[in-house]
Amino acid sequence: MPAAPAKKKSDSIIHAIVGSDESEVKRAARELADKLTPPDAGEFGSDIIDGRVENADQAVTRIHQTVESILTLPFFGGDKLVWLKSANFLGDSVVGRAASVLEALEKLSAILSAGLPPNVKFLLSATEIDKRRSFYKGLGKFAKMEVFDKLDTSRSGWEEEAARLGAERAKVRGLEFSGDALELFTMLTGGDSRQIDNELEKMDLYLGSQRRRVNPADVRLLVPLSKAGVIFELGNAVAQRDVRLALELADQLQEQGESAIGILLVAMVPTVRNLLVVKDLMQRYKLSRPQAPFHFTATLNRLPENATHHLPRKKDGTVNSYALGIAACQAHRFQLEELHALLDACMEANIRLVTTQLEQQVILSELIAKFAPSPG
Repeated sequence: MPAAPAKKKSDSIIHAIVGSDESEVKRAARELADKLTPPDAGEFGSDIIDGRVENADQAVTRIHQTVESILTLPFFGGDKLVWLKSANFLGDSVVGRAASVLEALEKLSAILSAGLPPNVKFLLSATEIDKRRSFYKGLGKFAKMEVFDKLDTSRSGWEEEAARLGAERAKVRGLEFSGDALELFTMLTGGDSRQIDNELEKMDLYLGSQRRRVNPADVRLLVPLSKAGVIFELGNAVAQRDVRLALELADQLQEQGESAIGILLVAMVPTVRNLLVVKDLMQRYKLSRPQAPFHFTATLNRLPENATHHLPRKKDGTVNSYALGIAACQAHRFQLEELHALLDACMEANIRLVTTQLEQQVILSELIAKFAPSPG
């Protein structure tokens, strides 16, 4: 008689580590496999089935090998781990949809749900898995499951999660980010756990034991700047009224093939627009400057709906609260009248870029120069 699902979970006999974050799935699965493999059992303590296949026939073969291994009692007694490793036939793919594969998975699911033989433990790891399928839903009932999915950067709020992830992993290494450095690190690594770990390892080695606080200069030096990263940095430089850095970044983007009109529309205009709407909100509703960008989300949520309906939004329709939080941290550097004038200057530069024969770099540089702090 099959044991109850709750009992199986508490016994931790069946484990599944899945998700779209490949590096995290591999790390967690390797660590768990080491714990589940019986000590001093040698080659008989574990049976690892490679789940990476190229076609449906190979997938069916690997599933049948897994079933056979589960039903084969350990040699010489003792415990045994069966690990179906890095399975790539559980997703919504041609192989994953094959009738023969689905039939074989039903058999495996039935074996797992009925309860494993004594002294046998099972581990599944997969980065491609269709969460709509019955096999996945069944795992949730009788397996102890861990899901590691990549952050969806198209959804609102990913920056906060990525920043927390970066800060937590830095803390494990004894590193600490300054606020500006964490913002920059978050945008350059994009919440990718593998890149976060790689870049933190470089910073750990670079800083050594004498200094453990990471500043923006360290991030710029060590983390590769993609075009998107340079655009983010340019927006930050403009918001901080750092004209020298903004001019350098604008030149770098143009060297990478970005046009002046493109730089204006993707970096300058959004930055000024965000600063303007945030400055207006902060004055109108007497809002305090947030200590970090993600703190501004809660502030926006407390405002009445008619106060936020005009705010810039992401593709999914939600307010781009992190970008507005960055602006809220820098808005104290500007007067509201200045921001209105700078937005007008952006519009004028746009017209000049598309209607005159003047050197584009000159027009863009003149615009950036207008962000210099007023004397006194």
